[in-house]
Amino acid sequence: MPTVTAFPPAARARRAVLAGAVCAGLAAGLAGCGEDPDEGTNGVGKLSAAEIEGKARATAKAATAVRLTGTFVTRGGTYKLNMRLKNTGGTGSVTTKDSTFELLRVEDELFMKAGADFWRHDATKPGAEFKKEDEEAADKLEDKYVKVPKGDPAYDQFRGFTDKSVLLDGLLGLNGTLNKGDRETITGMRTIKVVGGEDGQGGALDVSLEKKPYPLRMARAGGAGVVQLADWDKDFPLTPPPKDLTVDYGRQLPKARG
Repeated sequence: MPTVTAFPPAARARRAVLAGAVCAGLAAGLAGCGEDPDEGTNGVGKLSAAEIEGKARATAKAATAVRLTGTFVTRGGTYKLNMRLKNTGGTGSVTTKDSTFELLRVEDELFMKAGADFWRHDATKPGAEFKKEDEEAADKLEDKYVKVPKGDPAYDQFRGFTDKSVLLDGLLGLNGTLNKGDRETITGMRTIKVVGGEDGQGGALDVSLEKKPYPLRMARAGGAGVVQLADWDKDFPLTPPPKDLTVDYGRQLPKARG
């Protein structure tokens, strides 16, 4: 009867190396060799694209606070936002083509702060008339928190930038058939992408695979801006500005440039 001998150590080592190489080659495409891409995650990566988007929307709605930065394109223009938002208000800056201003809202009280140029009429336009009182008013308002009256046409427009629900509802929208995209890492957190329409033309949403399924990045449909979302559920102070830095017209604001 022939003698059965074990593989020598060198042969066993070669087999182990070969098996490891095969596993490495298959892991990315097949998640083979016992590796689970969802191991240690919150599990949303196993859901359908529509379910992932639904989880992300629900998590965002339930969150107490968020920081929103990036570019937001609407029919009214292009806005660069850097806002911290929570259910009782928000604070941060908005930059347009012509100007930059700060917004602060505490409950229903809304304040704006900007440089003198923001408050000056644009005297460079044809037919524009420069008025001395405009210059004087602009100088007085520079770097002051100007309270925006509720009856002012600007109130609803600017309040939207400080409203967590309004901004997120307008931002987190995908068009077309939803599909699962690539897995990436954003700000150190593993994510899974949900894309709308063919080639992501309907927008793309990156959702965290760690902790709660927070939305971390949104590329809006049609190239209408890319926004990062961070500091979810991290509280921040939100108080009215000091009275000595506040101007309250009690009526419609002076015309602002841009």
